[in-house]
Amino acid sequence: MNHTPSRERICLLTGGGYPYRRDALGGWCRSLVEGLRAFRFELLTVTDRELLSAPAYPLPFHVVSARAVALERDPGRQRRRGPASDDAAEAADLLCRGLLGDGVVAGERFADGLRRISRLTGRPGGLSAVPLADALADAWRGHRARTGRPGLPKLSVRDARTAATLLRHAMRALAVPVPEVDLVHCVGGTTPLLAALAGHWRTGTPLLLTEARAAVPRQRPAEDRLSASVRTVLRRFRTAVARTGYAEAELIAPLSAYHHAWALDHGAQPSRLVPVPAGVDPGHHPGSGEPGPGPTVVWSGSGGPDSGLDLLLDAFTDVLAAIPGTVLHLTGVTPAHRENCLTRITGRGLGAAVRIEASARAGDRYTPGQVVAHVPGPADPPYRLVEAMLSGRGVVGVNVGPVAETLGDTGVVVPAGDPEELAIAVVGMLRDTARRRALGEAARLRALRHFTVDRVVGAYGALYTDLAAPPPVHSFELTLSVPAPRTTMPATVRWLTREACP
Repeated sequence: MNHTPSRERICLLTGGGYPYRRDALGGWCRSLVEGLRAFRFELLTVTDRELLSAPAYPLPFHVVSARAVALERDPGRQRRRGPASDDAAEAADLLCRGLLGDGVVAGERFADGLRRISRLTGRPGGLSAVPLADALADAWRGHRARTGRPGLPKLSVRDARTAATLLRHAMRALAVPVPEVDLVHCVGGTTPLLAALAGHWRTGTPLLLTEARAAVPRQRPAEDRLSASVRTVLRRFRTAVARTGYAEAELIAPLSAYHHAWALDHGAQPSRLVPVPAGVDPGHHPGSGEPGPGPTVVWSGSGGPDSGLDLLLDAFTDVLAAIPGTVLHLTGVTPAHRENCLTRITGRGLGAAVRIEASARAGDRYTPGQVVAHVPGPADPPYRLVEAMLSGRGVVGVNVGPVAETLGDTGVVVPAGDPEELAIAVVGMLRDTARRRALGEAARLRALRHFTVDRVVGAYGALYTDLAAPPPVHSFELTLSVPAPRTTMPATVRWLTREACP
């Protein structure tokens, strides 16, 4: 079979993951790149975390380049000297008024301001010349005056400066150069999307978004220390960036009906949405028999503050009380969060009943358990859940994001934020061996039917071809007395998503 790449070049733009970090989303990106050998890939990851020295995954031959860019933090507050230019002041005003407004007009205003700021990043002074603190304070006062009621928490001068510093840091992604390609495929959150938007505005390159964000734009754990007004600014900024991405992208590929609804609620046009469910390589998850003989539960996650660990441990305390001797295995915990896990485990007196497993191969994550307790974090895509289903284990899933629609009736779904209900479901699974095994087999069959990576690769191959390939050559038919044989051409994604066909 000929695997020679075509001339179409794709920039896969992520937020600090593939190919430099091994995580669920990185594994998905790897499967996508390795499965689409007909295209040339340029990999770009933009992050505000520490960069790793080398890729964590081997790169196939059709990857032209791989580059990671870290957003450097300001060495200190950079105060403007003299008045801001008219362009900078107008851009800041549009951005901040659009940030605090609602509706289509506010969204267009924000996008216009962001576009102007992206142009300013190439000028002397760059973002430091944009008077964000002053514009934010003015827009805040104007919003309160227009509505006739507070509506927003109080914004002090210090809050305005703090928020401006954080926004300025986030918008450093606008200055990241995006390779000259035929299509930019953005996977991730706010940071990579900002870089993708700036590249789209500079060159007009088509933009494809894989939508896997949480229903509420993610608040990072460190932001709990910020004031209510600063957190409001950050939340609105992330939402506004998402809306801008929906407006600018040629196509949006949500991972689930849950993500599809989120995109629609935030301004995405239905004709631009092409759902592509999450997919996992079943070859990496062959399934295996249950361990024995004692009762065991397994959970897979990073172990960080927003990974769902606290809810899991609260529930496991009740499980242990109902079935003494039960062992909980935590797999996939990263070295950076191991201490966080140990602190929470020992604080609940669970040290003798919990095992923290070293990062194992994807296919081994769920082998230590008879029951999988799937407690996702607020921003987790459903890849780990699909892996759990492929393991053939009985799954109890917390109803966060697309868990219920992914698991269907092949597992037990419990309400979010309720450790008692989670404990009851896990105990029921542990005590009913026949039911547990029947659900595990059904979950594996469901995953093989709906959530395999070959389906994902096929769908994205069509999307790439539709958006990146040159338009087909016009054909002309001659009127013959005897019609020549014809082959019906399949409808492309463009025809399926076009609002009106000629």
